[in-house]
Amino acid sequence: MDIVLSLAALLVLAPVLLGAAVAITLETGFPVLFRQTRVGLNGREFSMYKFRSMVKNASQVGPYFTTDNDPRITRVGRFIRRTSIDELPQILNVLKGDMSLVGPRPDVPVQRSLYAEADWVRRCSVRPGITGLAQALYRSDSTGVQRLEADLRYAREASLWLDLKICWWTLRRLGGQGAN
Repeated sequence: MDIVLSLAALLVLAPVLLGAAVAITLETGFPVLFRQTRVGLNGREFSMYKFRSMVKNASQVGPYFTTDNDPRITRVGRFIRRTSIDELPQILNVLKGDMSLVGPRPDVPVQRSLYAEADWVRRCSVRPGITGLAQALYRSDSTGVQRLEADLRYAREASLWLDLKICWWTLRRLGGQGAN
C-alpha cells in the first residue's frame, strides 16, 4: 500500500514538488534537497530527504533541532515548513523502503541517548513514517514525553485502522499552528 500510494502522490504532487524546488533555487540556490542520517526499522540508519528550508550552513550554525523564529530558516523555508511541503521528498524514502507513510518520525542517531533501552527498541520495532501519531495529535507542539508516549503507543497498536485515522488527523492539521 505504501508503494502504490507513494507513486500516486508523486504524480498528483508533481506540480507542488516542482514549485518548491524552483522557489528554493531562486531564493538560496542549490542544493534543493537536504539529507540527514536518521534511524529506521530495527535501528538501521538511512538518509532521509527533505526540501532544504534553512540556510546552506545551518548544521554549522546551530543544533539538529529548530526553535520558534529560528534565524536559519529561510523565507521560503517558513512557508514549506508551515504547509509540510518540506516533508514531501520523503515519499522517495517510502519508495526505497526506508520509511512508511505512517509511523513514528525517524530520530537522528544522537537522540538514542534520550531513551531508555526498552523504549528505543520498541520505537525502532516499526518502520518510521512521514507522519505519525505524535504529529497527528500535536504537530510540533508536543513535549518530548508526549512524543515518546505517542510513538510507543503507535508501536504497540499499529494497524491499518490506526494508520487511516492518523492520515485523517494529519490532513486536518496541515498548515495549522505548531510547524517550525
